[in-house]
Amino acid sequence: MPTYLTTHLAPGLSADEIAGNAPDVAESKYATFQNLYVDMYSGFLVTIYQADSREDLEREFERVGFPFDEIREIQFALDAPGLQAMVEGIPTS
Repeated sequence: MPTYLTTHLAPGLSADEIAGNAPDVAESKYATFQNLYVDMYSGFLVTIYQADSREDLEREFERVGFPFDEIREIQFALDAPGLQAMVEGIPTS
């Protein structure tokens, strides 16, 4: 299933508002939530979702009632252990 990174600009969004949306997000009707990263000062949010298609992810945001600014499909991701494996020359799958 493809992974998507989305950006959102929601100045003034509070942690309480995020918590209030959590039940709808957790329902994951059209896409599956993975991660949320927030700059609380500027209201800049990045989310990571898995979905069968961009259209399904757009449907999920419509269902939850949270607008997005940009959606990007991710073709490559690297975590800290994967980076260390690269440095050490260990093959990764």
